[in-house]
This record gives sequence, C-alpha cells and structure tokens, in this order.
Amino acid sequence: MFHLFLITHIHTGAVCLVSGLVAMASSKKRGRHTAAGEIYHGAYVIVFISAIVMSIIHWEESAYLFYIGVFSYSLALLGYAAAKRRWKNWMGMHIGGMLGSYIGIITATIVVNISKVPVLSEIPVILFWFLPTLIGTPLIIRAGKKYTPKRDKGRPSPL
Repeated sequence: MFHLFLITHIHTGAVCLVSGLVAMASSKKRGRHTAAGEIYHGAYVIVFISAIVMSIIHWEESAYLFYIGVFSYSLALLGYAAAKRRWKNWMGMHIGGMLGSYIGIITATIVVNISKVPVLSEIPVILFWFLPTLIGTPLIIRAGKKYTPKRDKGRPSPL
C-alpha cells in the first residue's frame, strides 16, 4: 500500500515540477498559463494527499513530509483560490502562493534526493532545506513587482 502512494507521489510531484515551470514560463493570460496552473494544482492535491498518508504510515521517519505537505499545499491553495476568486490584492496572493508552493515542492524533492547525488551528499542537508527559499523569495518579490498593477500616480490612494 505504501509503495502505491510513493509511486503516485513521485509521478504527480514530477507533474507539478513540469507544469509549474510551464506556468511560470508562459504568458500570463488565459491559455497555456491557466491550463498549466490547473494541472499544477490538481497534481499538487494528489502530492499533498499522498504525502499526508505516507507520513502517517511512517511517522517516525517521515513526519517532516506531513508538515511540508500541509504548508506547501496551503500556499498552492491560497494562490489557486486568489486567482479564481479575484479578491482584493489577488495578484500578489496568487504569485506568492503559487511560487511559494513551488519552492516547497523543490525543497522536498531536493531534501529527499540529495543523499543520492555524489559530492552534494557531502554538504550538510540543512543547507538544502533553506537554499530554495533563499533563491526563490527574491524571485517572488520580483515577479510580484512585475505583475502587480501600479497605482495611477495622478490619483490619490484609496487608503
């Protein structure tokens, strides 16, 4: 049973990695970006569920999977819901949520697999827990500035 969840988790995680890249690289309009985003979110739901189940089955070895899964999927859900509901400041929440969840899946992928990579396996694993966030956070800020609409300089702020 665990093996089935693991295979599902690995495959849907790969779908997230690829569809996330496609969404990031695509023009931010309906079409490729939104289709890749739908695939990303759907696959992330399955990654989340499989991570939770596997962490419960092997809690002693995999408790961290539970916490990464909950935190990362919460970000994905925030980003997805922000784009669907278009509430106030939705664009910033969409960008932060989706890219934050992508950092989460990158972090999990690296941490789980780094011990299998020669040379890199000699580096303390704690570095790989933080490196994706250290690299990704400035990129999220940059994307937020690029895609969040600017206020009209001639009009006073509603705040």
